[in-house]
Amino acid sequence: MAPSQRPGKKMVSRWNPDTERGTLVFDIAGYSLLKGMGGGDFIHSASFPVGGHVWCIRYYPNGVSADSIGYISIFLELMSKTTGAGVMACFDMRLLNHATGVSKVFIPVTPWLVKSSVNNTMGGPKFKKMSELEESPYLKNDHIGIECNITVVLGTPVSAPETVCEIQEIAGGGKEDRPRFKIKGQVFKAHKFVLAMRSPVLEAQLYGPMADKRRGATIEVKDMQPSVFKALLHFIYTDSLPAMDDLDEDDKEEMFKHLLVAADRYAMERMKLVCESIICKRLHAGNAATSLALADQHHCNKLKDACIGFMNSLNNKDDVVASKGYEHLKRVCPSVFMDIWEKVPKSQKI
Repeated sequence: MAPSQRPGKKMVSRWNPDTERGTLVFDIAGYSLLKGMGGGDFIHSASFPVGGHVWCIRYYPNGVSADSIGYISIFLELMSKTTGAGVMACFDMRLLNHATGVSKVFIPVTPWLVKSSVNNTMGGPKFKKMSELEESPYLKNDHIGIECNITVVLGTPVSAPETVCEIQEIAGGGKEDRPRFKIKGQVFKAHKFVLAMRSPVLEAQLYGPMADKRRGATIEVKDMQPSVFKALLHFIYTDSLPAMDDLDEDDKEEMFKHLLVAADRYAMERMKLVCESIICKRLHAGNAATSLALADQHHCNKLKDACIGFMNSLNNKDDVVASKGYEHLKRVCPSVFMDIWEKVPKSQKI
């Protein structure tokens, strides 16, 4: 008689977030008078509470910085202090069309995770050209009307599931709120709202014009390993990379590079910077050329400079030339050799 099989361990993690929504209309009189304010100067709306936090709209009549002079800049500001895991919200920003009485979206729904008072504003530095605004129905009798719709998740962001099984079984909201991703036969589920909050690429996939056609369908992710996607989800949920104690040093090195590529693919800039910083600290003669090619292909300037600086600091570059990545670098990134040559000290060029 064959031994009976014990059922595998299964753990279900649930997150069904409560949210609170609010709308603020900021009516600004005296547009022409405010034009005299300098770049970087702003006025703000009255504060308004949503989701247990206090918010306001900032209006910069002549741009938030030198780069945006000639434009109006509009930002949402979190005025209350953040604690713990931060505040998760999404918002859009609109202008009222005085001719129709209907507001038009200029900043579409934007996910935002606020974790400190240092990074407590988000919006459009080049919201609209002043010259265009002055010829539009959005300005009437020296008035403009700004409308902001904001949704705040009550409580703190969810912790990431620790195993693939937990990620697959995660639940919350309706089925339409839990998109499925298939990578090499493995299926992962996560929260639509959280994904959109953390990645503009996923936001476009899940909330963009084609989202309705994909509703309920499994999204197939190509050119990525399941372990990399799992680590990507971990970062999305926790703002940190998972522990990699089960990997040897070579495998860790490869994983960090794959994660950098994934971060670039999904426009997750903070994750990309974290991976870039880790790779910079792990440079050696055997991986410098490969890392430089990676940096060039994914526009990682910090890593690119670190690789060039490291390679030029070596008295004997034979190990770099003999590495597997050197020929690859010459073939796919010939332009970086000019960068290397320009940064070689004159004493080494002679």
